Amino acid sequence: MNTVVWKIGVATTLAAWLLSTGPVAAADLKADLYVSPQGNDAWSGTAVEPNPAKTDGPLATIQRAGQLVRTLKAQAGRARPVVVAIRGGTYFLAQPICLGPEDSGTAQVPVIYQAYGHDQPVLSGGVKIEGWRQSADGRWHANLEDVKSGKWSFTQLFADDQRRFRPRLPRHGYYKIARELPPVEKAGRKWHTQLAYAGDDLCGDWANRGDLEVQVFRGWTGMRLHIAALDPAAHVVTFATAGATGDDLGSFPKDERFLVDNVREALGEPGQWYLDRPSGELTYVPIPGERPETTVVIAPRLERLLVVEGDLKAGRWVQYVQFRGLTFAHANWVMPLAGQACGQAEVNLDGAISVIGGRNLLIDGCAVRHVGGYAMAFGAGCRDNRVEKCEMVDMAAGGVKIGHAGSGPLYGWVTENDPEKIPAHHTVRQCLIAHGGRMHAAAVGVWIAHSPHNVVEHNDIYDFYYTGISVGWTWGYGPSTTHHNDIGFNHVHTLGQGVLSDMGGIYTLGVSPGTRVHDNRFHDIRCYARGYGGYGLYTDEGSSDIVMENNLVYRAGSGGFHQHYGKENHIQNNIFAFGDEAQWQRTRPEPHTSFFLEHNIVYWNNNNLVLGNNWWDSHFKLDYNVYWNSGKPVRFFADFGFLQWQKKFNQDQHSIVADPLFVAAEKDDFRLKENSPALALGFKPFDVSTAGRTVPTGLTRRLPPVPKAFE
Repeated sequence: MNTVVWKIGVATTLAAWLLSTGPVAAADLKADLYVSPQGNDAWSGTAVEPNPAKTDGPLATIQRAGQLVRTLKAQAGRARPVVVAIRGGTYFLAQPICLGPEDSGTAQVPVIYQAYGHDQPVLSGGVKIEGWRQSADGRWHANLEDVKSGKWSFTQLFADDQRRFRPRLPRHGYYKIARELPPVEKAGRKWHTQLAYAGDDLCGDWANRGDLEVQVFRGWTGMRLHIAALDPAAHVVTFATAGATGDDLGSFPKDERFLVDNVREALGEPGQWYLDRPSGELTYVPIPGERPETTVVIAPRLERLLVVEGDLKAGRWVQYVQFRGLTFAHANWVMPLAGQACGQAEVNLDGAISVIGGRNLLIDGCAVRHVGGYAMAFGAGCRDNRVEKCEMVDMAAGGVKIGHAGSGPLYGWVTENDPEKIPAHHTVRQCLIAHGGRMHAAAVGVWIAHSPHNVVEHNDIYDFYYTGISVGWTWGYGPSTTHHNDIGFNHVHTLGQGVLSDMGGIYTLGVSPGTRVHDNRFHDIRCYARGYGGYGLYTDEGSSDIVMENNLVYRAGSGGFHQHYGKENHIQNNIFAFGDEAQWQRTRPEPHTSFFLEHNIVYWNNNNLVLGNNWWDSHFKLDYNVYWNSGKPVRFFADFGFLQWQKKFNQDQHSIVADPLFVAAEKDDFRLKENSPALALGFKPFDVSTAGRTVPTGLTRRLPPVPKAFE
């Protein structure tokens, strides 16, 4: 073999191998630079340990390593990756790690930032709280001069790797809005700025009233607002800014729920804390067994931990950079004066890892935890990035956003006529995304908008208060760049939890040809008791040309499938079981075919109908389905029996009412026995055990239980 050709081939093969292997294999690469808590940025960084004379050794910061990487990757003839190995320990970042186009690697020479061996480095945006003094009542107190001087504030606190909450009222549950107040006129629109409360739900003499946060729950939103004025006689609170929007969603109707967060007078339960900003004093009520000299308490300071930012105007991208085996933790969020009031999914919040104009990036075997917004956000200009075998846990908001990151119009919504900036071709695979919405209840596990050709597969997504996976961001039938997304083999569960409404295990919007939702397991989705919409498969406004097949959906309270309105979606070969309300729901009739519901199994054990809401027009196609209500009568729309339904609507002509013969449905075992009548009808069994993560992550991080936020 020609030696030159062989060397080129090896280099190309090595680059491809690095993009496909996990952190263990990458760890075998010899590092060019080392970073260590015992390092010094004045040293060369080429040794893993300081020398005996302490004159050379590893670097102290990743920022300094990044500066040296620029020189290394420019070496003539270099044909192997540039590797920075980071030793274990916690690195308290003075500023976010920022990468620009000049920090890029190439396909042949990628730049890799990875954990050293089996070490577990933590890149923290927080500050360790020390110098506690203990009062006679057992509370801990610390004076923070930067808080007192106005240089720093925070709304989260973490003790021994567990989120702690501020005091709130009521201590459990919610207050109810006493009556609806009229809006005010502003700029030709009506805005809601006042809320009526009952009794002593709010008090005019509470301390630091400007730091109180009133959290109002409306439908699928959970806005947070500052108090500007309080009228105890009229029982009316006026907010510093208007409600979420000028529309109905931003109003405050009678009997909707709210709570008041950060009430100093309510401080008292173990694990609670309060930051008195004027004095700079932090007070913490310890949990039994905690001691100030041994408990690690961290308050976040930086809002973003890793910022990857290309030059969108010039089309200069940040490319071929990899992050392996790193933990990103303790990202801050402080509520602005305007409050946090987003129409849906808390999409205005950024990620602790924020990427604009990043391409061919790999985040592999990393963890993101204890953050104030989303874990990761990929915005304009992002392409071909992969998030693999990562753990995202304990987020104030959600997991991964694809389609929006950063702030300002340059980084915001991508317009339809700007194809070069449309994010596309992302992969989120084999990840744990859990325990979200801890401050922003309406956040989503994985959110995709104005972005095509993404793959979300083999992930465990659970413990959120809203939707698991959201795909699409166009309401109605207008042009959409969200298409050909593949959502498969995910295990999504424990959503809603009685807090918000109008959610789905999978939620879609807009025209989306080529999008498939398949081989997923969705279960235990429960909306607010007086609300609506805890669905498994949810095709919302304008959802069209989507295929949903081979999904197992059970214990979705409002129904296994719901379509608001859309066109020609194929819902086929799925199992729907144990919906509390109607098993399938449809809201808006339209002159075209809404959907095809074929070759599905529907199994329930209550007295509710198969079909809920509006099915009069018959602009849909149901056939080859198996229905079984544990031996009880099967009643369709408007209380029609099966034969009446077939005759009047000419639907389900080949469907049957029969026990599908699951192995043990009551134990969530929905495998079919060999003599199942569904098989004869053409149902094709699928292996639900393949849903969720199927390979070990290589991570050994184990957090204490993440406490609930809204109970």
